[in-house]
Amino acid sequence: MEEIQTWPLTPDRWTDFETLFGACYGCWCTSFRLPAAERAAMDGATRKQVIKKRIAAGPPPGILGYIGERPVAWVQVCPRAELPRWNAQRSVSRPLDPADADDLSVWAISCFFMKASERGRGLSHPMLSAAVRYAAASGARCVEACPIERTKQSKSVGLYVGSARIFEAARFTEVAKRKDGRPLMRLVLGGESQ
Repeated sequence: MEEIQTWPLTPDRWTDFETLFGACYGCWCTSFRLPAAERAAMDGATRKQVIKKRIAAGPPPGILGYIGERPVAWVQVCPRAELPRWNAQRSVSRPLDPADADDLSVWAISCFFMKASERGRGLSHPMLSAAVRYAAASGARCVEACPIERTKQSKSVGLYVGSARIFEAARFTEVAKRKDGRPLMRLVLGGESQ
């Protein structure tokens, strides 16, 4: 397998993002960005415009992965403050400290998307590494995730939140578990203690 190359999603890469997400059920990585009722009232084309405007506004809301010239993977990584549904009081991903929801130095890795033909090939590991590097370079003091511990198969669509195994391999530690199988995990950057 060719090595994956990663780049922050800037407006000049919109066409690549559009190509990758064209097969993603009309999600356009807006699930955690919009209130549930507002998002449910939108069609795929409207969600697409929401994320296009967000990308145009900057800074990049995530990382695109390429094999050669082909976009094959995506990971959303940004401050928690951008993800109201991820911070919702009843969500399994809600912050330990409510103030973290507005703290621009507390980042979240909330979604992964791999082209169907590339799933199960281990791309999540380099995508996660790129996301952590990007968060650190952008001033994050910690990065959190709420992955899934078990799935029936490595190509499961439920892995959009990531597998706990890849986060463990990247030295994230569990800091809470509000639901069986869905740990809240954290990586502290810059040598701070948890």
